[in-house]
Amino acid sequence: MYGAGDVRVTDAPDPTIQLATDAVVRVTRACVCGSDLHPYHSMPASVDGTPMGHEFIGVVEQVGGEVTTLSPGDFVIAPFAVSCGTCEFCRAGLHTSCVRGGFWSDARIGTAGGQAEAVRVPLADGTLVKVPGVGDSTDEALLASLLTLSDVYGTGWHAAVKGGVREGSTVTVVGDGAVGLLAVLSATQLGAERVVLMGRHQERTDLGRELGATDVVAERGDEGIAAVRDLTDGGSEIVLEAVGHMPAYEQAVGIVRPGGVISRVGVPQYDDAPVGFGSLFGPNITLTGGPAPVRAYIEELLPAVLDGTVDPGRVFDLTVGLEEAPKAYAAMDERAALKVMIRP
Repeated sequence: MYGAGDVRVTDAPDPTIQLATDAVVRVTRACVCGSDLHPYHSMPASVDGTPMGHEFIGVVEQVGGEVTTLSPGDFVIAPFAVSCGTCEFCRAGLHTSCVRGGFWSDARIGTAGGQAEAVRVPLADGTLVKVPGVGDSTDEALLASLLTLSDVYGTGWHAAVKGGVREGSTVTVVGDGAVGLLAVLSATQLGAERVVLMGRHQERTDLGRELGATDVVAERGDEGIAAVRDLTDGGSEIVLEAVGHMPAYEQAVGIVRPGGVISRVGVPQYDDAPVGFGSLFGPNITLTGGPAPVRAYIEELLPAVLDGTVDPGRVFDLTVGLEEAPKAYAAMDERAALKVMIRP
């Protein structure tokens, strides 16, 4: 990305093993994330550009001499964060705070973007998750679902887990993007009795109903708040905010009931937000969430994906070739696509 709205496909050197803990992965599928649209809207112009993409699956082509859990030919899921797997935060399941890791397109650890033909993966043993029995010929629907485990499914799950969803919960999800829809799925899996989805795109909210939403509220602002509070008898005990813009946060504050929880996983596009007596403090509201440590959840979520019990890959509604990546960004920005898969 060379600036707001300026996505180009360029040639880059082939990735190589630089450290003994590296692997090189041939990318079989990548995708565009809703969070990629934030720089697409606001990134300053750049001469060198920034490699894009943090969600991919693929096949290991090379491993460094100290990599012990992976071999060439292994099919792997790459979480959106690089992690060592051994530091105190990784051991606690907080891989996004790894002291040795980082993210894709991170100059500090020398990573490039995942929207590419191949990627160098640092700290490969701690980062990559091997999926036996999967390869290039695997069914497209399964590949799509596996790809969601690199970010959006794990992020929706993180929202629900941090929100404390349990059997019988009443949950409201703010946002009908891929993360919001998979937060609906996750809340349903965790036993929520009522799941209200706030979204105004019918094709998306229809999918949300199929994934477990019991109610849909299309209104926004004060009307949306009033509608949810009416549906939930005074406010939702758990709110999962999957957008990241201030109006979504304000919706969350407006619909949560006293003693409730707001779990945010939409990347905040603001630094200041209401947290004072009248918003969170007075009614004893808990604010939680954050970047999802999806590496901590993949092995838990993987079996149901592999056996077809869940199908999170349904959030993909457009597939393009790598050379069409600018089209993928435009389609998502224009709401012509929910989530776009990229096939190198």
